[in-house]
Amino acid sequence: MEYFLHILVVAGIYIILTLSLNLIVGYTGLAALGHIAFACVGAYTSSLLALNYGISPWVGLILGACAASALALVIGFPSLRLKGDYLALATFGFGVIVYSVSKNWAALTRGSMGLPGIPKFSFFGFELQSVWVYLILVTAFVSITAFVINRIVDSPFGRALKSIREDEVASLSIGKNVNRYKLIVFAIGAFFAGIAGSLCAHYITFIDPSSFTMMESIAVLLMVVFGGMGSIRGSFVGALILVILPEMLRFLGMPSSVAAPLRQMIYGLLLIVLMIKRPQGICFQDRKHIHGRYRKESPWKQGSGEGVFGRIILSWDLARFKKTVQKNILTIFTVGAILRPENCFTIGLPG
Repeated sequence: MEYFLHILVVAGIYIILTLSLNLIVGYTGLAALGHIAFACVGAYTSSLLALNYGISPWVGLILGACAASALALVIGFPSLRLKGDYLALATFGFGVIVYSVSKNWAALTRGSMGLPGIPKFSFFGFELQSVWVYLILVTAFVSITAFVINRIVDSPFGRALKSIREDEVASLSIGKNVNRYKLIVFAIGAFFAGIAGSLCAHYITFIDPSSFTMMESIAVLLMVVFGGMGSIRGSFVGALILVILPEMLRFLGMPSSVAAPLRQMIYGLLLIVLMIKRPQGICFQDRKHIHGRYRKESPWKQGSGEGVFGRIILSWDLARFKKTVQKNILTIFTVGAILRPENCFTIGLPG
């Protein structure tokens, strides 16, 4: 039972990562491939502050998230001016740099030896030891993350993000500062990724660079695609399925020499079949469903100018992503499966 609760805690951390990346990739259309680097920054910042300066993990969590967000602003200012494959390469390179720094700056991060003895969260002097308590804590942060991101995407700011995703030139033509919107959403996504990294560090009480490889970034991206880009519900579904389902095979009683390859094969085949048969993801909302949802409140049938403009914005919101985006992600996954199948098919469960 305790192991299952541990899986749920890890799944909750991945949900936060998936929600934050979905805001960047799914709602804004930015090809970001180095998202796990922000979790790495948050985890190491919070851990080092607690170990070296005795700062409370709660304060370290906020400072770690702010450090990740600040780094996103620094990196995003030049790189977000790029588009498409060039932006993907830039963010991929950023992720590699962060991983290399965490591995080679041994004087600060202890390199491959990692940081042991990271203190757990505590309330009024009592350290949180039970997995149940951590599950409640992670659930609270998941709820906060989902609430904030839902408020963002349903706001005028969120509608501007969707218009940028569908047609950046059209957004520029109506006076939107596209680069500013991209930079803000990049920083928001990095902030929540930093929170996820800090939660993981103080839960496991040990981190090392192997927890923040580029394959982890691709795994989180696959969770976004699996559940459905531009869907908050899809972020939950994608993360839960791709974290929990492979681990459930452990309980079938098979020998480890059989269960491990079988788990990897089922996981990989599941992703490939979904990408081919339903590339828009499990929880993608089709045009008919969303039209029905807003039909009673739509003012454009009355012929108002606001209704016409709203119809234009809604048409941007409802347009599907180009198939080339899905093909690019499938290509990334396929290359990873060929080069490093043991990493590509296995979500890293710390501990």
